[in-house]
Amino acid sequence: DDDDDDDDDAGGMATMMAMSTMHASRAGAAMRGGCAREGGEDAVRSAFKKRCGGAAAAAVRRARRGSAPGRERVMMRAVFPCVVRAAQASDGAVKTNVLVVGGGGREHALCWKLASSASTGALYCAPGNAGIANERGVEMVALDERDHAAVVKFCQEKAIGLVVVGPEAPLVDGLADTLVKANVPVFGPSKSAARLEGSKSFMKDLCAKYNIPTAEYAKFTNVEAAKAYIKSKGAPIVVKTDGLAAGKGVIVAMDVQDALDAVDDMLVGAKFGSAGNEIVVEEFLDGEEASFFAVVGGGKAVALASAQDHKRVGDGDTGLNTGGMGAYSPAPVVTQDITDIVMRDIIKPTVDGMAAEGCPFTGVIFAGLMIAKDGRVKLLEHNIRFGDPECQVLMARLTSDLTALLLAAATGTLEDASVTWSDDSAVVIVMAANGYPGSYAKGEVISGLDAAAACEGVKVLHAGTASSASGDVVSAGGRVLGVTAYGKSITEAAERAYGA
Repeated sequence: DDDDDDDDDAGGMATMMAMSTMHASRAGAAMRGGCAREGGEDAVRSAFKKRCGGAAAAAVRRARRGSAPGRERVMMRAVFPCVVRAAQASDGAVKTNVLVVGGGGREHALCWKLASSASTGALYCAPGNAGIANERGVEMVALDERDHAAVVKFCQEKAIGLVVVGPEAPLVDGLADTLVKANVPVFGPSKSAARLEGSKSFMKDLCAKYNIPTAEYAKFTNVEAAKAYIKSKGAPIVVKTDGLAAGKGVIVAMDVQDALDAVDDMLVGAKFGSAGNEIVVEEFLDGEEASFFAVVGGGKAVALASAQDHKRVGDGDTGLNTGGMGAYSPAPVVTQDITDIVMRDIIKPTVDGMAAEGCPFTGVIFAGLMIAKDGRVKLLEHNIRFGDPECQVLMARLTSDLTALLLAAATGTLEDASVTWSDDSAVVIVMAANGYPGSYAKGEVISGLDAAAACEGVKVLHAGTASSASGDVVSAGGRVLGVTAYGKSITEAAERAYGA
């Protein structure tokens, strides 16, 4: 499970918790495509004129006579007038004002890449962190993501043309629904579509109905029924809470007693609160895990680069599981053949199935995969946001315009979008608080940031950090920093990250 809420928890002295054993093989060629477009400036202007009356009627008539994507493009732009309430650059290109919601390592990576995108106008982040506050071109704002009215008011005051929601919790809470009702384009799914991550039973039932390959499973609210099922199946076996449990709600039980204890913890002891009111018990899958990302909007999906992360806290894949101690991209196990299989057998039926169920998906689908030695691929779980720390390495390799891509998804015009990647590999190593994932202190001063940032090919992305009253950067989360580096190979990138 890759829920990653711990970035905002209390933090202690930043101590290097090295990424687990990494593949040293040279990365294969990255997936490549054409240059990302700006999202269709003519369509933006047409939609603006349509809302204001006048000559846009002719453009709408032309679109209706044209292809279905053409019709959709004009109508989507008309629905989202905020897209055109942005500054025009001197070269005439449309600039979109962007608000990023969140304050972890993923959000720092997104802000970093959005700030460098040609189509970005003003860029804001709420609540952000100490690293985002120092990122050139980004302004931090004090907004409570739970106060939907305040978020909408800010978007209206600042002419926000795109809201990018980083964490899953605001999406499960329905922030995207509120923004869409206020005609603010948002990259992220509705509350109903967010069940794809927010409810494991919903996701598994979707897989069963639409023939998406996944582990055999059963759902339970009754303790004795769950235990009887586990005894009939044996171990190893996996027990999961149905709801979000901050990355703690998945138990991979290597013996039956551990699985039975997990049932008691979830259904009897309420160890995970309401998230454990229902549980999912599924077969243990063996193979190599990988993270697969696709940007989705308007019924279309665009594949992104692959990645693999490491969750155990210590070197050599040792110690307790965490929200993620490091990642690298591309993942050699995700070949072009595997990419084609995943898009055909997992991503497309998921997108089509969500639409058929009345909850069409907009945003990023993060599919956790298990790839068997014989090449068969099964879905472990779906997530509705960029992974953390996978997002850091994806953004390090992305060479096309991120704002244009996310806006195209948000406005249902992905047929105009494409994505390009650097051939370099990227690695992120998480620096965690001493004691993480157990208890730890917070407020410890972090030194050496400037020296690390000066290293060739290195970008230090902040996760759990804050600024003290004296202006020092201090720890404020379990995972504190993500030292991100690129290189000609995964080995070179890792050496640069460790060297920083």
